[in-house]
Amino acid sequence: MDFCELTMKIKSIPNGPNVVETDEPLTCSVSGTEKDIRAPVYLCRCGASKNKPFCDGSHLAAKFSAPASEITPKKK
Repeated sequence: MDFCELTMKIKSIPNGPNVVETDEPLTCSVSGTEKDIRAPVYLCRCGASKNKPFCDGSHLAAKFSAPASEITPKKK
């Protein structure tokens, strides 16, 4: 499957986490342990999460500040 055939979107929430949205199955490997996960997946971008790579809401207490953005596959 070509990358551009994937239905995936990655959004950065203003002052918050990155969000991965997809209809494709996802597998996460943390510390050598693989686990199937369902989208949407909220990924830490502030660095303060105690549950990295996942967001645990620590960006609120850390007063994390960053703009919104979005990545989507470009159609051929």
